[in-house]
Amino acid sequence: MRLSYSLTAATGKARAGEIITDHGAIETPIFMPVGTVGSVKAVTQQQLKQEVDAKIILGNTYHLYLRPGTAVLEAAGGLHKFMGWDRPILTDSGGYQVFSLASSRKITEEGVVFQSHIDGSRHLFTPESVMDIQRSIGADIIMAFDECPPYPSEYKYVKDSMYLTHRWLKRCAQRLSETECAYGYSQNLFPIVQGGTFADLRKESCEFISSMDAAGNAIGGLSVGEPTEMIYEYCALSCEYLPADRPRYLMGVGTPWDLLECIGLGIDMFDCVMPTRNGRNAMLFTSEGIINIDNKKWEYDFSPIDGAVPNDVSQGYSKAYVRHLIKAKEILGLTIASVHNLAFYLWLVRQAREKIIDGSFYGWKEEMVVRLKQRL
Repeated sequence: MRLSYSLTAATGKARAGEIITDHGAIETPIFMPVGTVGSVKAVTQQQLKQEVDAKIILGNTYHLYLRPGTAVLEAAGGLHKFMGWDRPILTDSGGYQVFSLASSRKITEEGVVFQSHIDGSRHLFTPESVMDIQRSIGADIIMAFDECPPYPSEYKYVKDSMYLTHRWLKRCAQRLSETECAYGYSQNLFPIVQGGTFADLRKESCEFISSMDAAGNAIGGLSVGEPTEMIYEYCALSCEYLPADRPRYLMGVGTPWDLLECIGLGIDMFDCVMPTRNGRNAMLFTSEGIINIDNKKWEYDFSPIDGAVPNDVSQGYSKAYVRHLIKAKEILGLTIASVHNLAFYLWLVRQAREKIIDGSFYGWKEEMVVRLKQRL
């Protein structure tokens, strides 16, 4: 069954909806923890379910292709079975990783030749091979293979890159139409809007992507170095031209306040490594603001990390204890920080959903954005 989306409620441009996949329902807006190599760093799958209550997670085509490889994943019966995860999975196509390997890759019409970051071996990704790899991984949502131009880039480069992405998208869709879902459940293509920070190109890309009639659509090429105000500007423009009856996924964004601002512009789905990466570096996001748990001020603070976030990690461990673990370089400290930050992000989008449904989202958002940015 093809992925479906239904609208539950809307307040202004902010939407509360539901995505139905063969691995379960996802209430939106939603944040998706990043499990690049089939693992959300320092967090077990049990914690993702019980403490974080993640409804969907990400894997990455580039990394999973290099290690463990499609042969292992196919023998295991796909990534769901390999990692013991029975909820939906989205796989990024590897386009962003290719973008970040600028010194060791070559882009042509056929695809991208790149060197492995593991052993320097050379590989070719084409739209067709990337679809095949994602079939083998077994994702519920498969991202199209795109080129992500850096910021800033010249207009001509971004335009040429966008057209290349569009041509690759046609090949991705063709490949999926010619192949069967790998493990007996639906796998759904999401195209990716490009166009850099040029309004006419963004509009054109949205219109082309909309014409593909995909199950959902993604906005890429943002949060790659441009000012935050530009992220919001081109996110808003993209939402204006993308279909309202399909989920909209803003890739790689961002801070808690970014999520709230972009929900207010019409975004349904988010992912970012920030909650886990920052957690491993002693930064805790809370409902009252940002805590650097490394600071001495928390040494004797025996209050819970965040009493507003209802799980055993956020409410069961004190700031003083987590500070001690981080200072002592205990792995448990990284796990608690990561689980808390992810649980906080999921709590925040659930709160946003409730406020959209009861009609109070925008007033609540304005108050929360100020609070969330505070350094405690």
